[in-house]
Amino acid sequence: MFESRLHSTDQAASTTDEPPPLQFHRLLWAGPLTVAVSVLAVLLIRDVAVAILKPDPLFDPLGLGAPVVGATMGSALAVFAFRSAGRYSLDPVRDYRSLAWKALLVSFVPDVVLAMGHWFGGGWPEALALMAMHIAVWAICVTILPGLVTTKEHR
Repeated sequence: MFESRLHSTDQAASTTDEPPPLQFHRLLWAGPLTVAVSVLAVLLIRDVAVAILKPDPLFDPLGLGAPVVGATMGSALAVFAFRSAGRYSLDPVRDYRSLAWKALLVSFVPDVVLAMGHWFGGGWPEALALMAMHIAVWAICVTILPGLVTTKEHR
């Protein structure tokens, strides 16, 4: 009797502790949407940063091309990482968010080097603007993407 109660308790606990089911066919539209929203957010941050900082026009990291390419590549890689986490992980959303956090920290390294070395004529204000772009892309990728691919009853 005790054994059967223990077994039923374990089953109830395992159903509530399971990671949320993911519907990866939604990545066909959720992935491009995540990329598009990331690019728009980066362009908005870039416009504000350029208006406030007034960087040298030759400062490429705050030009139009570099932020768009960076946001597109970074968020597209995030979509592929999320797909891989969903395919190979027991708790894909948690593992994806953990990986994304680490990727965000690594993405700050070139910005810090740029600020410390005054590369391209930039300093800490420009580096902080670039870091704000990275944070925006990270936040979009760890919230919108899993939210659109996770089923409603598990949000």
